[in-house]
Amino acid sequence: AEIKIVPFKKYVKLHYTPVRGLEKICEKFSRESQKKENYFVEGLVYSENEAVIMTGVLTDDAEPGQVNRIGNYWKPWFFRHVESFLKNNQSGTEYIPLRHYYHRHTRSIFWELQDIIPFGNHPVFRYLFGWMVPPKISLLKLTQGETIRRLYEQHHVVQDMLVPMKYLQKSIEAFQNEIKVYPLWLCPFILPSHPGMVHPKGNEAELYVDIGAYGEPKTKHFDAKASMRHLEKFVRDVHGFQMLYADCYMSREEFWGMFDGSLYHKLRDKLNCKNAFPEVYDKICKAARH
Repeated sequence: AEIKIVPFKKYVKLHYTPVRGLEKICEKFSRESQKKENYFVEGLVYSENEAVIMTGVLTDDAEPGQVNRIGNYWKPWFFRHVESFLKNNQSGTEYIPLRHYYHRHTRSIFWELQDIIPFGNHPVFRYLFGWMVPPKISLLKLTQGETIRRLYEQHHVVQDMLVPMKYLQKSIEAFQNEIKVYPLWLCPFILPSHPGMVHPKGNEAELYVDIGAYGEPKTKHFDAKASMRHLEKFVRDVHGFQMLYADCYMSREEFWGMFDGSLYHKLRDKLNCKNAFPEVYDKICKAARH
């Protein structure tokens, strides 16, 4: 394995740009993702037509009065801070200490904590008890009963879908139609054309985007299994991929239609693994586990 070491710098110079209109959001995000001078690119989509696109570069020098230590426990949750630029309809630039930037979504567990502690972003709570969050996820799961788990599964979504950047607008529309969960997290990445389970459709590296949906679905027709199967089919049709930490409702045939299992199965046959270790589908898919 080769690891690229990047020199450390003190701050991320982060620029916030509110954007309205789905087409403009996708065009702006795609354009910024292709600029090599941008070291960081992130988008938070607050509705089908409202988003804030953030771009950042590393720097050792910060302008006086523009440093924002967002990781301090009394600070507003980062996604709410970002939303303020949208509400005020103005762009802005801040210098964020590097460690604080990397943990920008840690305190609020992205935006999941608002469903666990609805008043968690209130200034009084932050100043008195902000040092206590985030709660340890393993502890929450350990104290979660079966009834709560089932309710959570039926009324809560935690999914990341990886889709080609050229299908970003269609993807957001699909998320809107099936689950209507906001904010949506947009994170671009280059998917190299290497042999394996996950690679672009063509023979060249392609720009993809991770769309993260975490929260309570607002569509009236939401059904955990049916809605997610529709979303999984859409992702397969655009040659995208589902992050496998999340609930997966695909059949075995659908699963291997999404992922390229040719080398994986070849290696399992070569090493005689079939009777020794379960196939990856049997480890992660609900259809196989239940």
